[in-house]
Amino acid sequence: MASASLKLSIALTWALLLSSACLGLEVGYYKKSCPRVEAIVRDEVKKFVYKNAGIGAGLIRMFFHDCFVQGCDGSVLLDPTSANPQPEKLSPPNFPSLRGFEVIDAAKDVVEKACPGVVSCADIVAFAGRDAAYFLSRLTVKINMPAGRRDGRISNFTEALANLPPPFFNITQLIASFAAKGLDTEDMVVLSGAHTIGVSHCSSFVSDRLAVPSDINAALASVLRRQCPANPTPANDPTVNQDVVTPNALDNQYYKNVLAHKVLFTSDAALLTTPATTQMVLDNANIRGLWEDKFKKSMVKMGAIGVKTEYQGEIRRNCRVVNRS
Repeated sequence: MASASLKLSIALTWALLLSSACLGLEVGYYKKSCPRVEAIVRDEVKKFVYKNAGIGAGLIRMFFHDCFVQGCDGSVLLDPTSANPQPEKLSPPNFPSLRGFEVIDAAKDVVEKACPGVVSCADIVAFAGRDAAYFLSRLTVKINMPAGRRDGRISNFTEALANLPPPFFNITQLIASFAAKGLDTEDMVVLSGAHTIGVSHCSSFVSDRLAVPSDINAALASVLRRQCPANPTPANDPTVNQDVVTPNALDNQYYKNVLAHKVLFTSDAALLTTPATTQMVLDNANIRGLWEDKFKKSMVKMGAIGVKTEYQGEIRRNCRVVNRS
């Protein structure tokens, strides 16, 4: 007989899938129109991630940054043009730190050869984020990612600034930022766990974590001060690992780091500033497999933010430019 927790997990999974279906998304969306697409994307992601785990971290972050601005519509991929010289990808939250664009290009090239004009760049971003999580978690985080998104035609520098939560946000600001996208406090805590992989530029934390009194672990602060300039500039802004214990693994180590005050950002430390979020951190740190299960659900939920379907968007031929009418 299934346990109550298993029944709840199954119920939540079905609720997410039904919610996505109402938005026009479904698992296996391309099974008839482009049956190999998910295998193609996974193969391309695997090539890059096994060469450089940081690219995988970038792909998960790209999915997040795409969905929080204009919805999950591939708008983060658009290059500057004379008509739009400042798209999302040039905004400070994305430039120069966002990585993985070459993976999307490579996957799109192969997909277009197999199924021209069928698969959106937005769905490729979603699949790539999912597959990066799979490989970085040592094949344990398996996400059933619905598809059916269309690509947007708008990409705006200022919208990225307005919609992406910065690393200096406090807990109230974080909760409000995620709530504006239809994500709850637990989704915020769970998705923050992606900080268990990847790197950060020193400029993202020096001013509010090292230059002023903070709760950061003294030994970690000492190491970081040796790695980072006191006043980072665009010409002198090194990167450091976000998780010094398991830097290349998508696991629950992040929450153990939060509890030990061994995290880089004010937004990471903020998770310990309310009883409810503190308990979530404790549970994710101590209950085996809990965070991974929740991460799967939150990734699917995030993937349904502001999706464009049918005539609301297009299927770009080149992920970097909108189609000519």
